[in-house]
Amino acid sequence: MVRHALSIVVTMTMLDYRTAGESHGASLIAFIEGVPAGLAVDGPAINRELTRRQGGYGRGGRMQIERDEATILSGLRRNVTLGSPVAIEIKNRDARIDDAPAVNRPRPGHADLAGSLKYLTADCRNVLERASARETAARVAAGALARQLLTQFGIEIVGYVVQISDVCAMIPLDAGVAELRTARDANEVYCPDAATAPRMIEAIHAAMVAKDTVGGLVEVQVRGAPPGLGSCMRWQDKLDGRLMQAVGSVQAIKGVEIGMGFAAAAQRGSSVHDPIEFDAAARKDARGGFRRRSNNAGGIEGGMSNGEPIILRAAMKPISTLLQGMDSVNLITKKPERSDYERSDICAVPACSVVVENVVAFEIARAFLEKFSSDTMAEVRASHAFFMISLAEL
Repeated sequence: MVRHALSIVVTMTMLDYRTAGESHGASLIAFIEGVPAGLAVDGPAINRELTRRQGGYGRGGRMQIERDEATILSGLRRNVTLGSPVAIEIKNRDARIDDAPAVNRPRPGHADLAGSLKYLTADCRNVLERASARETAARVAAGALARQLLTQFGIEIVGYVVQISDVCAMIPLDAGVAELRTARDANEVYCPDAATAPRMIEAIHAAMVAKDTVGGLVEVQVRGAPPGLGSCMRWQDKLDGRLMQAVGSVQAIKGVEIGMGFAAAAQRGSSVHDPIEFDAAARKDARGGFRRRSNNAGGIEGGMSNGEPIILRAAMKPISTLLQGMDSVNLITKKPERSDYERSDICAVPACSVVVENVVAFEIARAFLEKFSSDTMAEVRASHAFFMISLAEL
């Protein structure tokens, strides 16, 4: 008789998060699993990211009402993680979901019509409350927590605006992270190019006068990530694919590129790929002594980080809610009407840069803990230290 053994594999919970909450519900929740025990958490640092998300020239009246602040409900003792799930709550001041009026005239570009058809309802309110970009406050909180782990290993992340409407900035990629942050935070559009920022503000103001909206382009840099985050063994584990999925899921993002991105399609391989060099005197650094003359790959090759800065850009479409409205159809009467208006922004590209920055931070932290997986921060540090020693000895 043939006997079949049942093999059960038990694995530890990997870093992951979910969000809950509606735009005008009681609160937003970020539920984070897989944070190792022993991580000291800086609550004010999370709140600073939430405040940045609320800012930027072109935001609407909602941001004058809300005062986003993270309340950590679980997973900590004396501000240090226990290894258990971390739940973060962000309360809504404008919590009026039960009293908010029905929306029967869907806005082109929003989730209104597609969601109403999916959930078989003529009231778009049931869809837009969850589809709203208000949900990104919870994502920012999760990313702000995750990046606190990364900083302990010398990994720094900075995001900023590089384009609003047709106004483009020039950002020197050799600038330091601190320099980029200081320049970015010096203006209302979160752009490190001080000469271009006023023109971006003018473009937003012009759209405001026209009762229209504008989008733009944001960029995120990850400095100090070791080589080997992600994997080439399974398509699901490729770091570039995971970053694209995570960033592409942010509301209003319609395109994501890494490194040279779409521009590589028009170039020859000799102009695209980054020549490799080796510096024996620097073999103990984070890249094991290997260098690239350029970084067109954006720090990722074969689905894995290669030690160079990871550079990602995301295109945000113009906000879907226009003061002037757009041609639509009343879902009840089926007659042509102008779309409904929900209080919204003229431009949220600066806020989007904060969201994308923190979404990227979480994905990098997820990949980092997959490579250096452990239950406690002490074990993570030991695993990381062993890898760096082995890299230097390669």
